Amino acid sequence: MGKIIAFSNQKGGVGKTTTCVNMSAYLASMGKKCLIVDLDPQGNATTGLGFAKSDVKNSVYNAMIDEMPLADAVMKTCVDNLDILPSNIDLAGAEVELVYIKDREHVLKKVLEKARASYDFITIDCPPSLGLLTINALAAADTVIIPIQSEYYAMEGLSQLMNTIKLVVKHLNENLKIEGVVLTMNDNRALISRQISSEIKKFFGKRVFETVIPRNIRLAEAPSHGVPIMLHDVRCSGAKAYLAFTEEFLSRQPKK
Repeated sequence: MGKIIAFSNQKGGVGKTTTCVNMSAYLASMGKKCLIVDLDPQGNATTGLGFAKSDVKNSVYNAMIDEMPLADAVMKTCVDNLDILPSNIDLAGAEVELVYIKDREHVLKKVLEKARASYDFITIDCPPSLGLLTINALAAADTVIIPIQSEYYAMEGLSQLMNTIKLVVKHLNENLKIEGVVLTMNDNRALISRQISSEIKKFFGKRVFETVIPRNIRLAEAPSHGVPIMLHDVRCSGAKAYLAFTEEFLSRQPKK
C-alpha cells in the first residue's frame, strides 16, 4: 500500500512545489513508483514537469468532481516511475463546488484510496491556503511535510497551519502525522537565516530534517524548462540537497 504525503504551508513562495516535485522525482529515480497530485489551481507542479495547463484535458478536478477514473486523468512524466495527476484552471472552481458535495472533506481520499496499490508514494502539492482543497489533502494523507523558508515571516501563519492539522486529526483523519519540516531557500551567510533555523528547530525538535535546501538559481530555473532539478543540473547545490533530503526521508521510513 502506497504512502500518501501532503506538502502543505498556506504561506506561498516557500518552495513547497519545488520540494514536492524534486523529492518525488528522486524517489522515482531510486525505483519507487510515485504519483504527484497537483492540487494547486495555479498548477505549478504540472507546468514544472513540462505540461501546459491549457493542454491538460483531464485533471484532478475531473477525478474529484466528475468522478472520472483516475487512470483517465493520470499522465506519465519525463521521469521513469513518476506520474502526475495534473491541475488546470478548472480546479479554481472546485473549492465552491466541493461545498455542495456530501462528505466533501473526503472526496480526494476516495479518489486516492484506489491508487494506493499502484504506487509506493503519492505526494500531494497543496495550494497556499487552508481551504477545502488543503483540508481534502490532509484528510487523505498519512503524513504531512511542511516546507518553511528561512526568512523573517516564516513563523507567521505556522500556528494556524498547526491548528488546522490538529482539527483534521480530531475530526477527519486521526492517523495523520507530521512527517517533518524542511528548511528551504536557506542562506547560511545571513544571520536571520541562522536565527530562524534555530527558532524552527526549537519549535519542532527532531521533526526538522537535517538536510537544508539552499537558495540556488539552478533550482529556480528548472521549472521553466519543464524538468525536475536532476534533469536540469544534477551537479548544482540544489540538486545535491534534494537528493540528500530524499535519502533522509527514506531513512526515516519504517523498514518493511
